[in-house]
Amino acid sequence: MVHITEEMVRRRAEHNNCEIFTLEELSLHQQDIERLEYVDKWCKDLKILYLQNNLIPRIENVGRLKKVEYLNLALNNIEVIENLEGCESLQKLDLTVNFVGQLCSVELLRNNLHLRELFLVGNPCSEFEGYRQYVVVSLPQLKYLDGKEISRSERIQASQGFEKIAQSIKRQERDYLKRRAREKEEALEEERSEKKPGFDGRWYTDINNTVRGSEVNKEDSGSEMVSVSSEDQEREFWEKPCSFTPESRVQAHRHLENKKKEKETKKETKAPRTLITPEGRVMNVNEARLDFTLTEDEENNGLVLGLEVYRHMDSSLLDVDIQPTYVRVHVKGKIFQLVLPAEVKPDSSSAQRSQTTGHLVLRMPKAQGEICPKKPLLRPPKVVQSNNTPDNITRKDTYLEIPDGKPSGLNMITVIQKEQQAATSRQHPSFSAGFVDDPDVPPLM
Repeated sequence: MVHITEEMVRRRAEHNNCEIFTLEELSLHQQDIERLEYVDKWCKDLKILYLQNNLIPRIENVGRLKKVEYLNLALNNIEVIENLEGCESLQKLDLTVNFVGQLCSVELLRNNLHLRELFLVGNPCSEFEGYRQYVVVSLPQLKYLDGKEISRSERIQASQGFEKIAQSIKRQERDYLKRRAREKEEALEEERSEKKPGFDGRWYTDINNTVRGSEVNKEDSGSEMVSVSSEDQEREFWEKPCSFTPESRVQAHRHLENKKKEKETKKETKAPRTLITPEGRVMNVNEARLDFTLTEDEENNGLVLGLEVYRHMDSSLLDVDIQPTYVRVHVKGKIFQLVLPAEVKPDSSSAQRSQTTGHLVLRMPKAQGEICPKKPLLRPPKVVQSNNTPDNITRKDTYLEIPDGKPSGLNMITVIQKEQQAATSRQHPSFSAGFVDDPDVPPLM
């Protein structure tokens, strides 16, 4: 059973900074609520209240909502219109597809003087003969009934034969209430029959009076046991004909709840994927189904792995583990593992993401092999022009001329003799005729 809690109301009050006491609009639809409570105490300033598609059986605890203008209770289990006298500002009431069978209860809405729209379509009372005429006369302040405008002529015609219509409505109500009482009894009997006894169809309170399982198995050994699968039971439940009543609606809701709990309890956890076999073999795994490229960097003697991860995914959701023989990357909990063709150095490896594509790039140098140096590029020598040299002066290259009659080849013997003669001349310099060597004068060299 789902109850209205303060936490539930605050979650629905995000547009009001989660303040519930000044809340003017509240939506509690499709919450499987089975009782309407606490709203009139916490949210007294409400003007719009949505409670459609729940399991509310009664209208209650709304008398303090003096400012509420629109109350939506469609698709619930309401059978009587009541407890709305305190909603002084109520202008629109939606009771579509409920179980209102006592049409006389609409007379309690006469005190709601501002009521302009009422929806009762889909209720058992809407099938009564003279239903619209009865509501039009009973609520003179109404302007729209089931989305259709009430004209002045329609109101006059309905008031002329109102006594006969009222007697017909009361008779149809009595018939409906009798039928409704039978439906309740059938629902109770069905609920009792669903409670299964012991293994042999009887209830036991004394252990000594129970029949042993071996004896029962011997008795039933000749009979055929028919096992009904869960799918067949599910199909049988939904295909079984039943009347549309509050009990059947609650039963369907309970059935869905039980199925949901069974799925949660019997949810089979996936067996952990084998990443490394017991023999030590590393497996290739790509749970995320990401595209990747593995290339070889010849210049740096390494491997480059490009993994096309999601572009806008945060890097905190990535976990990279580089081993000497394989790479493992966790992408949002999904594993990508790749065996490398060569052994790499994990300590020298790097991981980066592209700022444009978001792809993950792993650079891993190999553990073995020589690193090939980069080939130097041959560039022309730079010519530096001095500031003192004018631009209009061009340089001319000078070449040595070989006289005719002499061999053009280079004679290494003559080159060596000339160098020796020059050295001896430097050791014994020649002096002029009038030169006087003064020993007191230091040499110039």
